[in-house]
Amino acid sequence: MTLQAWPYPFWIAHRGAGQLAPENTLAAFQLGASLGYRMFECDVKLSADEVPFLMHDATLNRTTDALTKLGDLASKTGGDHAWEALAKLDAGAWHSRPYQGEPLATLEQVAGFCLKNQLAINLEIKPTPGTGYRTGVVVATAVERLWGQEGSVASPQPLLSSFEVEALRGARDAAAHLPRALLLDELWSGWQATAQALEVAALVCRHTRWTEPLVEQARSAGWHCLSYTVNTLDEVHRLRQLGTHGVITDRVDIFKPDLSLP
Repeated sequence: MTLQAWPYPFWIAHRGAGQLAPENTLAAFQLGASLGYRMFECDVKLSADEVPFLMHDATLNRTTDALTKLGDLASKTGGDHAWEALAKLDAGAWHSRPYQGEPLATLEQVAGFCLKNQLAINLEIKPTPGTGYRTGVVVATAVERLWGQEGSVASPQPLLSSFEVEALRGARDAAAHLPRALLLDELWSGWQATAQALEVAALVCRHTRWTEPLVEQARSAGWHCLSYTVNTLDEVHRLRQLGTHGVITDRVDIFKPDLSLP
């Protein structure tokens, strides 16, 4: 199968700005963009009242002050709380003093930033356990509303990725035209058939999984090849030489998007 045109840049900033700013916040996106990045990876899940918001973990404790503000309720998943409560949390103080007071970000806020600044984004659908299909539906529906049916060369439609098959199935059923990607840590039995059934545009693999035969297999199937999380120049060179199409990196401080590589 012939590979379709790929509208996304090679360099993708992990969770906005790697470890330089509190992950998955607008502050991280702003910093990553100031360093020249034109595409970002972030994690999106649903609040209890189905507001899509950015967070990696199922629980709130690592990256917010939920213990202080929610007490015993902080041990619940983020998806157990309504957005009104989540919006009051500090998602920046855990990282460093300059980011104290940085709030959690909604998908709508991130869309506004990306569209205004002509940036691309990879949204990893990260459902609260047991809500995979519904999260995929809600996120894809929101993306379609926020970015429109077509997208543009400067601001292509988001790439929707997930480790969870049900989340991708929900996204496909809600908005089949949006590009999807299957995330793979291990090459589990049946992943190829699953990727075909989900009609994905890309595979996003742990970078060490990519080999010449796997890249050839993926490209022959019409899938673009992306890698997470790539933080050394030697590995970037290897992935370039294999013919992969993008790397998600924390090292936004040393990798510049205009870096010339063979």
